[in-house]
Amino acid sequence: MATDGSPADHGALLGPGRQSLGGAFAALLASTGTLVCCVLPAVMVSLGAGATLAGLVTAVPQLIWLSERKGLVFGVAALALVVAGALLWRARHAPCPADPALAKACMRLRRWSNGLFAFSVIATVTGAVFAFLLPALS
Repeated sequence: MATDGSPADHGALLGPGRQSLGGAFAALLASTGTLVCCVLPAVMVSLGAGATLAGLVTAVPQLIWLSERKGLVFGVAALALVVAGALLWRARHAPCPADPALAKACMRLRRWSNGLFAFSVIATVTGAVFAFLLPALS
């Protein structure tokens, strides 16, 4: 592959970073499912918004399906986190382009990927606490 500085060439140079960002977004999407299934109902009831939760469940009955299958939801989220973590680990020492502007974009993309991954882990752990730990303590 020739490196002639074309935009297509720039996309190839950022390949591992884009993969890790895609993995981080997938993990964020999966971990958001854990929040919707388990944290949202608990917080709404705790805040006295049970009627609002009932209205939400009436409007979006898929919330019941998610809550009933929380093991599956957390399994998919954990799998997405493992894949995203592996992609981030693989890309951690990937070279950034020599061009200063592209190197800056590469490093910014790497920081965003790591931040999204960290947020996804926190969201999944929070969901797990609400779904599995707190009910066991009751």
